[in-house]
Amino acid sequence: MTAASQWLHATTGRIATCPHSWMTAVHWITHCAAQGLYTPSSSHSPKWGPTTIAVAQEIAALKECRPSVDYLARKLKASVRTIKYHLAMLRETGLLVYRSKGTRIAGIGGRASEFERTIPAAFDEALGIRTVGEGATRRPVGAAPESRTLLGKLAKKATRKTRRRPRRTPVSGRGRCTPMQGGTSMASPTALTHIPSESKLASGEAKSPTPKSSKRGPQKLNKVGRRYQLARQLIAQVPWLRNASTARIAWIIRHVADAGWTVTEVQAAAERYVSHHDAKRPSAVLAWRLGSVHLLHTTPDSRRALVEDWRDSRRAEQARHQEAFIPAQAGPQSPAARRAWDEAFTEIQASLTPVAETPADETPLALEDLTKDEIVAMRLDAMKDPSLIFASLELIGEHQTRRLYTSRLVDQTLAIEAINNRRRTLTPAF
Repeated sequence: MTAASQWLHATTGRIATCPHSWMTAVHWITHCAAQGLYTPSSSHSPKWGPTTIAVAQEIAALKECRPSVDYLARKLKASVRTIKYHLAMLRETGLLVYRSKGTRIAGIGGRASEFERTIPAAFDEALGIRTVGEGATRRPVGAAPESRTLLGKLAKKATRKTRRRPRRTPVSGRGRCTPMQGGTSMASPTALTHIPSESKLASGEAKSPTPKSSKRGPQKLNKVGRRYQLARQLIAQVPWLRNASTARIAWIIRHVADAGWTVTEVQAAAERYVSHHDAKRPSAVLAWRLGSVHLLHTTPDSRRALVEDWRDSRRAEQARHQEAFIPAQAGPQSPAARRAWDEAFTEIQASLTPVAETPADETPLALEDLTKDEIVAMRLDAMKDPSLIFASLELIGEHQTRRLYTSRLVDQTLAIEAINNRRRTLTPAF
């Protein structure tokens, strides 16, 4: 059938009443193909055979005749191109006609073609099938007596499940252990070869005395492979490159990778030259910091010096961090500030210690004994002179100091003091 006749409105066949009658027509086409009455029109198409019948059986088992090519290929373990060839042969013989052709719908995806199982008019003419009705909706009512035997054979074949032939495996290259002849004689019929004696047979050891030496060593990386290897090492070693794209990093470090740099040398070059204009993305930071560094350090000695300088800078940075966490000495260091400290300490001690009537009464004054105006005045004095807070911390403890001066004022004073200590630590002495 031509391509124009492979539609339901243009076909000359009739719609199959059941899958069994349709498979009977499929096996009749197989009978015709075996006699040479049918050959595919395409020169590179496979022949009609068991694969075609297997495809037809899967289509006959569908409730809705909308077979997906991928589904048939997965079910029959065949290629997509093979399934397309056999579907084309089923349409060409008039066994399948289109109801709607597959297409793609926006937002939904691909839709498989919908077919109708039909019995070609040549089948009815060859077997003398009588039908009633018009067009594709005709239905059979009888058959010629001389064709009933063939119909019975075709119907019997339609009930069987046809399976595809398994692939042929290559014959083993090892020689046979017995001569290729029917008897038990050990003589060769060609008289050109002879069976070795028992003394010359193999010892049966699992390990050969002359094992084959494999000349193939470890696979050498090419230029691109070396770039990707260095990129993966960088992502695993450098903390700020975690979760970066391997392909992007490989492209950024292509120059240093081609020059034979190691991962430590690349890290030293990337973390030695730090700019305040670095981008936020890790790959952009790496590209900015590397720049033309491969043109500056062209020898192994230069790169070795770069690594040593980077390690020294990291050791100095760790030392600075350790000094920053050393607790500062309590109280100011200069004599003038120390005198002010002592005066404030004496003033706080005098305000919190009551005047004893007798020398034996040394009970300190509680915060509840202070009036509201006295507490406000002491807080205002602490805002002007933070040394009062440090003196109170030594005298009455942190808990009572926070009750007296509020936690906000104490935390603010401690934070300012910590910042000043860090600045004094980081400022180089000239």
